[in-house]
Amino acid sequence: MPKQKTNRSAKKRFRITKTGKIKHFKAGKGHLLTLKSSKRKRHLGKAGYIEGGEAVSIRKILPYGA
Repeated sequence: MPKQKTNRSAKKRFRITKTGKIKHFKAGKGHLLTLKSSKRKRHLGKAGYIEGGEAVSIRKILPYGA
């Protein structure tokens, strides 16, 4: 059976933790930061976790836990 290909864009955006959760980083921290509050910018810096059906589809495109 041939090897599966990892989706390269997904590899750059998601990480699979040791416990198997899918970690992602939040959008909106790139520019136009002066109009955002400090609290909002601080929370954008923290990672989020994906659950449910989306996690299933991301696992399919990251077959080796990239």
